[in-house]
Amino acid sequence: MAGNNHGHTPAAWAGVLIAFVGFLVAGAFTVMAQPVGFWAGMAIVVLGGVVGGVMRRMGLGQPKAAALSAHEPASASTSR
Repeated sequence: MAGNNHGHTPAAWAGVLIAFVGFLVAGAFTVMAQPVGFWAGMAIVVLGGVVGGVMRRMGLGQPKAAALSAHEPASASTSR
């Protein structure tokens, strides 16, 4: 696993952090029995996914070649 860089990118950290805040907001409003606040929290969760995707497309995510090579067997990557 030393060559695996899964999730160690600014795009992944930003997306997960925003989604986590959204879950906290939704959970707090669930306890307070406020459906509008709950759905606002769920919107923040979706926003986290959008922000992570946009940042990845901007080049702040894991490179496509590195993502593919991490899942290939060692023999497949040496035969090229």
